[in-house]
Amino acid sequence: MIRAGALLWLLCNALPAPADVNPPATVQAVEFPYYLYPRPVWERELVWLKNIGVDTVAFTIPAPYHQTASGTFDLTGSTSPRRDLLGLIRLLRKLGLHAWIRPVTPAAGMVATTHDPAEQRAWLKQLEQLLAPQTVAHGGPIAYVEGRGLGLDAAVAPAPITTLSATDPNALARSREALRTARGALLWTDVEDMLYPAGWSANPSTLLRKGAVALGGEERTHAVALRRSAALLRSWGHLLGAMRPANLPAQAAGKLPEGVSAYELISPAGSAVSLSNLSRKPFQGELRVLDPVTRHTLAIPGVNLAAGQSLWLPVGVSLGPDGLCRDCTKFAAPEHIVYATAELLSIEFENGILAMEFAAPEAGEAILQLERRPVGPFLAAGVPTSFDWDETHLRARLRIPASKQADSRVRIGIAIEAPETSGFFNDLHRLVIGRKNLVSTMYSSPDLAARSRLRLPEGYSATPVVKSPNEIDFEIAVPPESVPGDFANLSLEADGAPLGRARVPLFRDATVRVGNGLQLHYGQAAELAPEPAVVAIEGGGGNLEVAIRNNTLQIQTYRLQPAGAALEFLPAQAEISIAPTDERRVEFRAFPAQGAAGNTGLREASVRVTGGAEATLPVRILPVRILPVPRGATVCWSADLDGDGTPEWILESAKVRAVFSTQDGGRWIEFTWKDTGANFLPETGLFAQAGEVEVRAAGDALEFTGKGWKRTVTLNATALTIQQSTALPAELPPTGKRGNLTLTVERDGAMRAVFTLR
Repeated sequence: MIRAGALLWLLCNALPAPADVNPPATVQAVEFPYYLYPRPVWERELVWLKNIGVDTVAFTIPAPYHQTASGTFDLTGSTSPRRDLLGLIRLLRKLGLHAWIRPVTPAAGMVATTHDPAEQRAWLKQLEQLLAPQTVAHGGPIAYVEGRGLGLDAAVAPAPITTLSATDPNALARSREALRTARGALLWTDVEDMLYPAGWSANPSTLLRKGAVALGGEERTHAVALRRSAALLRSWGHLLGAMRPANLPAQAAGKLPEGVSAYELISPAGSAVSLSNLSRKPFQGELRVLDPVTRHTLAIPGVNLAAGQSLWLPVGVSLGPDGLCRDCTKFAAPEHIVYATAELLSIEFENGILAMEFAAPEAGEAILQLERRPVGPFLAAGVPTSFDWDETHLRARLRIPASKQADSRVRIGIAIEAPETSGFFNDLHRLVIGRKNLVSTMYSSPDLAARSRLRLPEGYSATPVVKSPNEIDFEIAVPPESVPGDFANLSLEADGAPLGRARVPLFRDATVRVGNGLQLHYGQAAELAPEPAVVAIEGGGGNLEVAIRNNTLQIQTYRLQPAGAALEFLPAQAEISIAPTDERRVEFRAFPAQGAAGNTGLREASVRVTGGAEATLPVRILPVRILPVPRGATVCWSADLDGDGTPEWILESAKVRAVFSTQDGGRWIEFTWKDTGANFLPETGLFAQAGEVEVRAAGDALEFTGKGWKRTVTLNATALTIQQSTALPAELPPTGKRGNLTLTVERDGAMRAVFTLR
């Protein structure tokens, strides 16, 4: 009998479908306009896309944005982090993602620069020199090039292209509709929040465009459609090319209810019925489909589909290696999934255990046609439960519980047979980048242990140490250039047969960050953490909070030493011990150095973090900017807070902060009560108009000069006054409340207004 613990381990360690030798008939890609995202979020978002199952990102390369002077183009981020196209390509290569380059014309909203033919040739030459060595043919990430202009050794872009907005409420149903042809590409747009660089948009009201994922990485409800589509194609993609449409039999009621649609795709290895409900009522009842095995009508009872939902129901899916499960070599040809009333995402078979992952918004069931009774046990969502066995027809009925996850995922598993041999990883939860990780493995016999081998990703190395006749420890070295948040796929095998697998997340040995840095606000909900972090200290001093997470599996001791120009810190250094996988915070008191009290601008500082008890920990330098704000005073300062290469100007008192752009007519971006982080401006800000402005500090005020007008902005405690040489817009934000705070707006004539927070 197989232990329930081994089955539970498999259910809790989902593995992606193996990579296809041939690319799938349908390419799924996400639009990733790198120039509309702050550079620090690139890595986080690309890792997230890879982990949910997306392997291709598409983007344009806008010449006007990369051009810094006549005939001069920045492709490495020397003038703005967002122009680092080379860094993006290298990151895609590290993550094993594909790039799809779309027409290299100016992106929407970008003010085009007039190019003469010589400049056009210079642009294309520089771009080709950068990209030519990075195509798939040369081991790089560039797989597709769409349109003309670039002479790259890459495939033609897949066609037809179905563009789907991730924020479309019907995106899931539309993605399933696009799979009918099983060819071309699904291109998802509006996935991440897009933050336009200053001066980009031809429409000054555009600044932040919301997507399915927020600036801080939080997934909104709309992200579920992309998640489910990516998970589905990751397993089903290699079958779609062989699947052909089939006519559904007549339904018991004559036809499906209005708003409910279904179509069936069949192939010898696996078939499916795509069911969508765009009505306002749930669909419940029987669904009649074509059984691809018998070619007769198959009635699927108990189908539940809520309004607005879609399901990809498996019908006649082989349990052999020609189906979704590449390692299911021990199943006979007749063995298959007859049907399931939940969406099948993947199948795995390991050590006699068959595990299946579903998207199950509602409870359902799966019917398996087998050639022997499973030995059990059966686990559904990690809970042991019973299953029904029809001895006459050799069919197992497995209950699928409704999922509580946002993407409706749930895993079930059943032991089909007792394994003759077994090998598995023992308590493996993470690998630390750039270090040797001790990984324990166990085997069912000493002979199997002696014949086994560990398979590693490219660039990894391992040193085996025999712990006992049935146990082998490995010191696995993870390459230092690996990307945190990515996963490593490890596997054990003997005599060419798989024994056990693990998909393990990668971590830095420690994560160090500033815990109390300011956030740049867009409207009421969107926030961006500037890098380096900025910490305001008021009066005689303030706190600098440093958070350290120990990502290793041993207790670590860290020593922290802050330092900065014209700054003093108490204590001068600190030492802290942190438990495995735990986070703790260290506070320093920061003061302006004696004799430097008059200097109230930004001051560059850093925190040096070293290992105390373990000297092998690498040295980390955490950059931070300290802003002294004298008691009762207003400070005027400037920094590039959104990482677009153009600095913002800020007026700050002890209680409030106002942020302005140097472009878009001096757009007023933020007016925030610092203690609560409540921003009282809309997402698009105020006073936006096309064009760049000159900004200069005049004591504790800002002076903006545009074409034919001048604006002076002063901040006194919590009241901000705007005086302009021409009339201010007629529409200004009305009085509003955020909790206990109130914004009042007083107009003193057409050219003056006072905004006060109380």
